[in-house]
Amino acid sequence: MKPIFLLMALGVGIPLAASARVAESSDPERIDVVDAIECRLDAPTYNGFALALNGEEKIADKRGWVPIKSKNFLMNEYELPAPITVAGRYSTRSIAFTSSGVVAILELTDPAVLARQQGIENAIDPNPLIAAMIASGKATRQEIEVATDSRKFLGEKILVDRTEPATAGEHFGTHTIIGLNVSNVASHPGKTLYGCSYRIEVIDKDGKPF
Repeated sequence: MKPIFLLMALGVGIPLAASARVAESSDPERIDVVDAIECRLDAPTYNGFALALNGEEKIADKRGWVPIKSKNFLMNEYELPAPITVAGRYSTRSIAFTSSGVVAILELTDPAVLARQQGIENAIDPNPLIAAMIASGKATRQEIEVATDSRKFLGEKILVDRTEPATAGEHFGTHTIIGLNVSNVASHPGKTLYGCSYRIEVIDKDGKPF
């Protein structure tokens, strides 16, 4: 399961219809990163923007974004020259790009606060484990909470889930998923990651991932 832009970079053939969908994107230099974070872009437009950050367009340099050495090898971090506001009220100058999207790094210790506002549930629910530990008599809830600096949070709200099957005479189609994410990671204690993932999978004529 590889994104279209990765397959293109590797020289893997893409059907005309799929490549046309990728080409139909807005000018990357005019994209507002807040729109990318808030899932306001389509997937091809986002991919074009992400590729242009350090491509020939050098968008990151033009915008004065300063690369930050990240403690997380899965994230390419930048410090912005001016703060942005996301989710209506949270301000930050720190953003990061992942393999499939972009997030704002917020000074928010408990991700659940923002997640509730966005209608996003934690896919990693610790409550059953906590309840089992309490029932076993190994610890009280208060002891567990004191011993745990922060609970793992990983939640996503799917906004787009669209399949475009291969048309007549073609061998490939696409499956696009765009999701709003709230999470935390051990590499950034006390911080909340809020942003969007844009995933495009190439599928065969039977609808299976290529």
